[in-house]
Parts: sequence; C-alpha cells; structure tokens
Amino acid sequence: MNLLWFSWKDIKNPYAGGAEVVNEELARRLVQDGHEVIFLVRGFAGAEKEEMVDGFKVIRVGNYRTVYFEAYKYYKKNLKGWADLVIEEVNTIPFFCNLYVHEKSILFFHQLCREIWFYEMNIIKGLIGYIAETFYLFLLGNRDVITVSESTKKDLSKFGFRRDKIKIISEGTHINPVKDLNIEKFEKLTILSLGALRSMKRADQIIAAFEIAKKKISDLQLIIAGDTTGKFAKKIIEIIETSKYRDSIQCLGKISREKKIELMQKSHLIAVTSAKEGWGLVVTEANSQGTPAVVYDVDGLRDSVRNGETGIICEKNNPENLSQKIVKILEDKVEYERLRQNAWNWSKEITFEKSYEDFKKILGLS
Repeated sequence: MNLLWFSWKDIKNPYAGGAEVVNEELARRLVQDGHEVIFLVRGFAGAEKEEMVDGFKVIRVGNYRTVYFEAYKYYKKNLKGWADLVIEEVNTIPFFCNLYVHEKSILFFHQLCREIWFYEMNIIKGLIGYIAETFYLFLLGNRDVITVSESTKKDLSKFGFRRDKIKIISEGTHINPVKDLNIEKFEKLTILSLGALRSMKRADQIIAAFEIAKKKISDLQLIIAGDTTGKFAKKIIEIIETSKYRDSIQCLGKISREKKIELMQKSHLIAVTSAKEGWGLVVTEANSQGTPAVVYDVDGLRDSVRNGETGIICEKNNPENLSQKIVKILEDKVEYERLRQNAWNWSKEITFEKSYEDFKKILGLS
C-alpha cells in the first residue's frame, strides 16, 4: 500500500515527543513490510525540504502557523491520487483532510487538547482554543479513528465519534526493559521529573510536593530533566533558586537518551503531573528501567498506571496528596518492591511489535 501521513511534526523536529516516536516506529515497520510511506509535516529551521528517514519519505512544508494550508496545496499539486490510504494525525488542530482528500482516510489521535489550552495560552487565547476545538471536532466527520488509550477514546466519544469506530492500539517504547531489577539506585532517595518544562507538565507542583515530602524524608532528592527554553521554564528555575531545599534539587536541562535511561534506572520514583496525556509514555519507560511512578489522576496517566499495582494514582491532583503518596511508597520497602516488580513486568508487554500488530489489523494489512 501507499500511505500518506499528515502530521504536525516528524521525528527530527526539535520539539518531537512521544507521538513522533510512535509514528516513526510504525512507519519504519510499514516500510520493512513493503509498504510506501510519505509524511507531510511542517518545516523547522535548518530542516531539509525532503529526505528519507529509515526508509520512509518526509516532506516538510510551511511552519507551525502555515503548515495546514501548505500541506493542502502540496497535496493537491503533488500527491493527489498517490495514496491508497491517508492517515490524518490530529495534534491539537486537524488538517481537515475530509474536505479535500478523496482517498480513503482514517484519523489518528494521541490525545485531545481540551484543558491544555488554558495551560499553554493566556486565558483569552485558551478559551478561544477550547471553544474552537469543541466546534471543529464535530466537523471531522464520522470516520474511523485510531488512538492510544481508553481515556482518549472516551474523550472522542463525547464529540460525536462512534465508539465502535474508535480503535485502540498499544503504546510502545524504544527503550528495552532492563534484564533484572538488580539495579544500583542513587544513595539518597530520589524523585525524578522528566520532560520539557512546559506549563501543562506542572513541574512546579512536583517541586511543591517534594518540599512537603522532604520534611519527613530529610535526605530526599529531586532531579528535574527536560528542555528549559520558554517562560515557564524560567519560572521553574526561579522556584528552585528560591527554595530552601535548593541544594537538594538538580535541574539538568535537556539531556541525552543515555542520560535519560541512567536517571530512570537510578531514581527511586518518577513523578508525573501533566494536565493531560495521550498515554504517559515516560511512565512506561521508567517502569521498564525498574522505577515505579506516582501520577495525577488525569487522562493518559490513569491508563499508563494500574493504581496500587504498578504505581500510584493520586486521589487529589495537588502537591499535598502527591507528597503523601511519595512518602508512603518510599517508607514502605516491601510495598515499593512489589510496585516496582509489577511495573517492570507490565512494561515488557507494552511493545512496538504489539502496537504495530494492532495498527496493521486496523488498517486491514494483516
């Protein structure tokens, strides 16, 4: 088959995240099975207009504002009629392929934006985005949908998408699980916060929870790793610098893949407080390296954590409750090891091989 994939970003984009990892892994496997894949995505500074990546073609047009119109123009001029199937990935704003693509198409959602608008925009822009998303979701048509979690499926069903037309594929991780749990952890109990310092990730609440927990666990440490560009990142750095526990907090900025794996292995807990996720890939990755998670009860995170079995989901999404969970887990060594073992075992079931098998079945390729 020829597959044309509309997406906002590709794996080489500086702002690529978990969604782009999933896309790349699926596309690479499609090519290995003899299919042709073209990604039509937005450009970025220094990017080639066209290039081959792991056997599939990436065509970059426009920028983050103009990509939707530029993708439409490029398709009409160069790609109309080429594909057997069009995948329209919706990352906040759709391409509205149903209005101009005549080939068979399917929607791919990792998550809806919803409340994230209010974290990433000011109140007026956030409200406009929130209302606009509510409106344009109803314009996408009664099409087949692929998503990665039950939470997103429930979200989509609220906006007119038929539940029987929404199919879920497994998530996957390109980090191999450790062979056993005989891993040397940091000498001092350490919480890890991993991910770009964006408002919707709410790293400030992890710091607040850490400060509360440290009153009970005096040698507790916190490591924050992730891109530190942007206004919110500056706010986080200021919070750290003024904290009375600043000597126990490290902010490492953007780190390499090797460093990320090392931190996930050596830390005792990963804390994730995002406002919303598609799945919560960082949770599964940490689990695969022998580290359980404490998370907020939000879409995506409640999918990637089995509460009380592989990690802990807070009853209340606030620093006080998060700190209570952190202290409870770290002070109960037997319970900690049980969660750790279960999380590691479950992570071994969440693979891109399974994700691809799910994907192929939905696309009618198997």
